[in-house]
Amino acid sequence: MENLLLPIFALLNLAVVATHGAALPPQLYWKSLLPTTPIPNAITRILRPDWVEEKGTAVNVGKGGVNVHAGKGGGTNVNVGGKGGGVSVNAGHKKKPVHVSVGPKSPFDYRYAATATQLHDDTKVALFFLEKDLHYGTKLDAHFTTSSNQATFLPRQVADSIPFSSDKVDDVFTKFSIKPGSEEAHIIENTLSECEETGIKGEEKYCATSLESMVDFSTSKLGKNVEVLSTEVDKEMGLQKYTVAPGVKKISGDTAVVCHKQNYPYAVFYCHKTESTRTYSVPLVGANGIRVKSVAVCHTDTSQWNPKHLAFQVLNVKPGTVPICHFLPQDHVVWVQK
Repeated sequence: MENLLLPIFALLNLAVVATHGAALPPQLYWKSLLPTTPIPNAITRILRPDWVEEKGTAVNVGKGGVNVHAGKGGGTNVNVGGKGGGVSVNAGHKKKPVHVSVGPKSPFDYRYAATATQLHDDTKVALFFLEKDLHYGTKLDAHFTTSSNQATFLPRQVADSIPFSSDKVDDVFTKFSIKPGSEEAHIIENTLSECEETGIKGEEKYCATSLESMVDFSTSKLGKNVEVLSTEVDKEMGLQKYTVAPGVKKISGDTAVVCHKQNYPYAVFYCHKTESTRTYSVPLVGANGIRVKSVAVCHTDTSQWNPKHLAFQVLNVKPGTVPICHFLPQDHVVWVQK
């Protein structure tokens, strides 16, 4: 179970055989549209290394599916599966691994009620807090990890050639050699379902299957004078107490586009734009002295959320009563206007 989807989800490394012709590296598209906006580490780390070096490449998505290479050496392993589609993260040490269950539905999709698994998962309980607590000296339980989902971006021309639809899920299974009915298949079906569901009132949602499409969606909502931010974590840390350090900074008004990395054979981000979101840069100091440059997103209107959403049950508040915040995991990003 520990390596169930490691070759596909954690260390996806696409072969560079030109069956689709050379593709412009996605980061060059970013720089052409956003020349003054740095690419955050959350994005850079899931670009192919040869793309980061500014070299052109092509990707083989021919018969038999996308060629993948599982990589060598240690590091963080990911198992996406289990009953209910949980995710367990193995930090790669000989000690007892840290397990993180995200349940069958994402806590960042506000239409879903919390599962029993989520309610008993300390790492997700620590995810949400109230905006009134976002000030110097506040102590919060949090669990920051190095990014475990290493699925990389495909060039848009390749991603667009692959079906991304529940109606064509069998074609997706064939492309990536996934057995229908398997736990891998369940994860793919779940991601497609969440992407196809309509958003809540006041939310514009979109699943970006390439970096180029994420750039296009976000700039169409916010313009090109934007900043893109992610939480910066130096190393894997377990659940512990953090203190909010001096320097909390509000970095956006009420409009933002937040993009959450999904579990999929290649990088897919569930992006949603709302006009009731405030974004903060929050420096934190852990009980063990580690410092985290975190990004927090606060939702000022939760009236349309499912009343049984995880945040309400954890914080013991009702929909639409108080602003609710959460820290961004390291592999998620938020787009805000400068």
